[in-house]
Amino acid sequence: MSDTNNPYGGSYGGQMTASAHHNGELNGAASGHIKDTTTAGFSKDVLEESRRQPVLVDFWAPWCGPCKQLTPVLEKVINEANGRVKLVKMNIDDHPSIPGQLGIQSIPAIVAFADGRPVDGFMGAVPESQIRQFIDKIAGPDAGDPKAEIEAALSEAKQLLADGDFNGAAQLFGAVMQADPENPAAIAGIAECMIAAGQYERASELLSSLPAELNDDAGIQLVSKKIAQYEEARKIGDPVALERDLAQNPDHHEARVKLAKVLNAQGRRDEAADHLLYVMRKDRTFDDDGARRQLLEFFESWGFKDPASIAGRRKLSAILFS
Repeated sequence: MSDTNNPYGGSYGGQMTASAHHNGELNGAASGHIKDTTTAGFSKDVLEESRRQPVLVDFWAPWCGPCKQLTPVLEKVINEANGRVKLVKMNIDDHPSIPGQLGIQSIPAIVAFADGRPVDGFMGAVPESQIRQFIDKIAGPDAGDPKAEIEAALSEAKQLLADGDFNGAAQLFGAVMQADPENPAAIAGIAECMIAAGQYERASELLSSLPAELNDDAGIQLVSKKIAQYEEARKIGDPVALERDLAQNPDHHEARVKLAKVLNAQGRRDEAADHLLYVMRKDRTFDDDGARRQLLEFFESWGFKDPASIAGRRKLSAILFS
């Protein structure tokens, strides 16, 4: 078929030129981690290959400005990923059927494939840091990067701790400490697990054995506050006696604040917050607004995302701005 009889002749030639320029700008293909594909080659290059390792497919077009912004950054990150993931590029002008089947309506579009199927993706010219996070999510941390492995283990351990799996979290924090004995996040995490299991004395012994320079770490300071709160609550005495006093005199604010501290040490956070909020509603001048200061200290030790912190802050705002 001659070019004059081929309705796609001019367009095809123009796209090939643009595609070559696209590859020349980016060209990480020589690394073996990046290649172009076609409709015919998609099954082998993407579906079959993704059964061996994750594959990112970059759907692009030569006229797409954001594609030209994204692709050099994307290829750079792929080449630095040490083969954890491959990048396959598809020009949607030359090969429209695959992106059509996948419902691609905007480019650049990056679709991750694993085990022969699409599992995740993103659109647009996102920052390099976001691309790196996406690859870590899809392929896991770089096995050749101990720091990345440690960060991944810490992240998983913190999630286990938040989910109440204290043994699982402690095992991961312990593994990090074997690799990095003075990692403050791992030390704080182990201490948090001990506290969650009611082992305050062990947590206190752990922190007291640390080098002085680690005591300035924010996470370790937070755990130290929790231990101090527990120690203070233990010295207060019998919560039943405090409750009896409050039943006779609901406005005995000193007893109510003490009870809040005991309840907090027992893990009854919502009740502890409610007692302090009660004092605030009744008398903001008590102990120079001490109930509010104590509540803020609880929020800090519980963490910003803790359900008791969220509920307590909402109630506190209602009091402060009513």
